[in-house]
Amino acid sequence: MDGYQSLTALIESAWEELASSGTGRRDHCLEVVNDVLETSRLTQNDAERAVERLVTVALSDEGYPVRESALHAAGTASTYYELPYRVVEPLAAGVDGFEPLLLTYVLAILGCTHDRAALPIVERFLHHHHPEVRKEAADAVTELSWHRESTQDKKA
Repeated sequence: MDGYQSLTALIESAWEELASSGTGRRDHCLEVVNDVLETSRLTQNDAERAVERLVTVALSDEGYPVRESALHAAGTASTYYELPYRVVEPLAAGVDGFEPLLLTYVLAILGCTHDRAALPIVERFLHHHHPEVRKEAADAVTELSWHRESTQDKKA
């Protein structure tokens, strides 16, 4: 088994255990997924599939620690992979259901997509009552706007 096969086997094992474990163990499984994503050695398609599964967990009725671990891992992926908006769009659709700390993860992930479709969603939180949410929304808007401007500069 080569290095890549070992990584994909590790992540598949974590997904299987996640489906059959208790909450404390589920959190650990998501840490394993995070660690694999952090290697940045998955293919783009495998990373996107992993993030789609993480988004599903983040939007589930799981406990707060599990949802936070899922969002943390998705955020890690957004650092190492260029995630298309379509992969994380369910987060945008469910954005109003997140607690403030989890919302900061969601806003950061949306900002990392560099897709203008995320801009109206992120801008809604510029005046949120939690300062951390406002800051993350402002950072995401800057990221989305900067990327849009730099893309326009390259085309000119």
